[in-house]
Amino acid sequence: MKISDGNWLIQENLAVLNPCHVYEIESTGSELTAYVAQYPVKARENQIDIPLITFHFFSPREGIIGVRMEHFTGIYPKTPEFSLQRDQAVTVHCVNDAKKASLSSGPLSVEIDKEKLWQVDFMHEGQRITGSGTKSAGYASDRKLGTKTIFDRLDLSVGEVVYGLGEHFTSFVKNGQAVETWNRDGGTSTEQAYKNIPFYVTNQGYGVFINDPGNVSFEVASEKVSKVQFSVPGEVLEYYVIAGPTLKQVLERYTALTGKPALPPAWSFGLWLSTSFTTNYDEATVNHFIDGMKERSLPVHVFHFDCFWMKGLHWCDFTWDKDVFPEPEAMLRRLKEKGLKICVWINPYISQQSHLFKEGMDHHYFITNKAGNVWQWDKWQPGQAIVDFTNPAACRWYTDCLRKLIAMGVDCFKTDFGERIPTDVVYYDSSDPLKMHNYYAYLYNKVVFDVLKEIQGEKEAVVFARSASVGSQMFPVHWGGDCYGTYESMAESLRGGLSLGLSGFGFWSHDIGGFENTAPAHVYKRWCAFGLLSSHSRLHGSKSYRIPWAYDEEAVDVLRFFTNWKCRLMPYLYQMAVLAATQGLPMMRAMILEFQDDLGCESLDRQYMLGDSILVAPVFREDGKVSVYLPKGQWTHLFTGESISGTGWRNEIYDFKSLPIYIKENTLLAIGANTQKPDYDYLAGLELHLFELQAGNHAVCVIRDLTGAVSLEVRVEREAAVCNVTFSKLIQPCVMVVHGYKKIKLDSTLARSVEIVADRILVQAGTKAFSFIIEEI
Repeated sequence: MKISDGNWLIQENLAVLNPCHVYEIESTGSELTAYVAQYPVKARENQIDIPLITFHFFSPREGIIGVRMEHFTGIYPKTPEFSLQRDQAVTVHCVNDAKKASLSSGPLSVEIDKEKLWQVDFMHEGQRITGSGTKSAGYASDRKLGTKTIFDRLDLSVGEVVYGLGEHFTSFVKNGQAVETWNRDGGTSTEQAYKNIPFYVTNQGYGVFINDPGNVSFEVASEKVSKVQFSVPGEVLEYYVIAGPTLKQVLERYTALTGKPALPPAWSFGLWLSTSFTTNYDEATVNHFIDGMKERSLPVHVFHFDCFWMKGLHWCDFTWDKDVFPEPEAMLRRLKEKGLKICVWINPYISQQSHLFKEGMDHHYFITNKAGNVWQWDKWQPGQAIVDFTNPAACRWYTDCLRKLIAMGVDCFKTDFGERIPTDVVYYDSSDPLKMHNYYAYLYNKVVFDVLKEIQGEKEAVVFARSASVGSQMFPVHWGGDCYGTYESMAESLRGGLSLGLSGFGFWSHDIGGFENTAPAHVYKRWCAFGLLSSHSRLHGSKSYRIPWAYDEEAVDVLRFFTNWKCRLMPYLYQMAVLAATQGLPMMRAMILEFQDDLGCESLDRQYMLGDSILVAPVFREDGKVSVYLPKGQWTHLFTGESISGTGWRNEIYDFKSLPIYIKENTLLAIGANTQKPDYDYLAGLELHLFELQAGNHAVCVIRDLTGAVSLEVRVEREAAVCNVTFSKLIQPCVMVVHGYKKIKLDSTLARSVEIVADRILVQAGTKAFSFIIEEI
């Protein structure tokens, strides 16, 4: 919402109260409370008919400072509220003397100078990172509409760049944008977003989270070009400033507060194949797809049934369409005998045609209108109602339907929709319907994820979700929604995924080949490379199939090539997945996240780091031309072995079975031996590839088992020309390949457990350590 009209005026219909003069500041030892007036009120005659804005400063966790700004309180429903993981034992230090008040938590502090007009300064280890200046905060009343808005503005410094705010497909850099965090089903080609997250980070190494599930309106270096303004309707605004100084530390702290992503099962990282949406399919069609993939040596790991596994106009009734799938349990058993996991499409809406509708209505399981009747409309499904997930009985009823499917053999669910949630409604628990609009996505996916976790086990639960709110990162995986089969849509999808990764989400996917329309074969093939080098990989479309031979025979080879490579990269990828779950770092990382001090990375949105060591630049042209930026250091192409020295841009040309995929220096990359599946023993046939280890540096590689536990840790340290290798516990033989040097030799004191054969170091099981010497560089 715009408050100002240029630099000097405000919007015509607004009356704005700006807190400017400190009346009083109180301290409890763990919290500061400031009472601030619009004009001086020290004199008694000024203490009549005067509003105060109250500011509470506190710390929910170390390195995070909360600000709660209040005009009136106690007049709105308390629910929904984000489920935040506060640390009750956090150490907070308060100062409140005649001249100054401050509160400190870890490296972060907030300071208020009592002798000046109202200003709040946030300091990181003594250096100001941002703040709210005089007349930046305020409370606005619209004289015509009667609405109330409360807002604040935080400063941006010269060259400061803002990222995040959820999965937005507009420009990756948010400076200059007005963003409304209101979930909508708008596709990937508009300013609307399925996953709005009121959290941003900046290249100055801090983050800001607005703790409000409703519509938070952002003006990012737009209304005031040196500030980020955020506002919410009502009387209370609460936000948190989160310390870095690295973006990784910001994300770690933010996800500690709002929830870490769960670790998806290893099988979910394989290739998902879908029936597509409106295409005709039955068991014969499904088997034609699966058998066709097998005949062409194309590994498929998850098969997904989209909407029409149920009868049309009956969604959702959670019942297989018997005219198409007469023996669903037997069919699922036959599919699982082929080694497949099964996913089925669901949504939180119940059609009036569904046999569940009357039961849900009679038991008050649906959202109602203000008259107390079931809220209905005809969009998507006829007379559809919406399940009220604030009602525990409705949650049990919904999950009982899912339990039956799981008992049949379904392994996971595509939790589609959840964005078109009305606001003129009443919830079971009296939640504020405006705040429930976005928060509904959290409740919906939590209910589904929790039942999977209960039945399948914590290590096996996974969904494929479209809508999200704060905390939804705990229920992976998420995908980018409805995109077109074009290079432009492929690029906008990547922008959305990178923004979502900088909003606390660890795992993200997209529809390979695009959802709408049928992509030309060249787009499909380029998208296959991008899709298999993403966190999760799914072939899915709308009106046409996404099997590769429907495009051309080369598409079969391209899909096979990149699927094989993803399987081989799983020892590395699963370690990156564990880091996502434990540290809140996305698997697909914007370049700025890994290279925060490189000015060349600030706006890059057509390439990314897959984990901490692999740079990927998808190709967005039929002719294979691509520009890739390599930060400072040595980079080695994974497929060709070519070594290149950054920094700078490179213009390259690739065929369909390659793309810029570079390994950064000082990397010990684990590559597995299995090209057919993502879930296998990563130690069997393990190759350890050491890339350009520089003198005085070290490289570490951690191998996990399928539960996420550490199986092996390998460390290589280089001093001058000598590289020392140590193993935590090597229970199977492995191979080490050293890249970047023409010749190496083993230390002469080695036992026979290590030998060099054809430039590969063969290491026997039980080896604890060895050294090699670089002879020629």
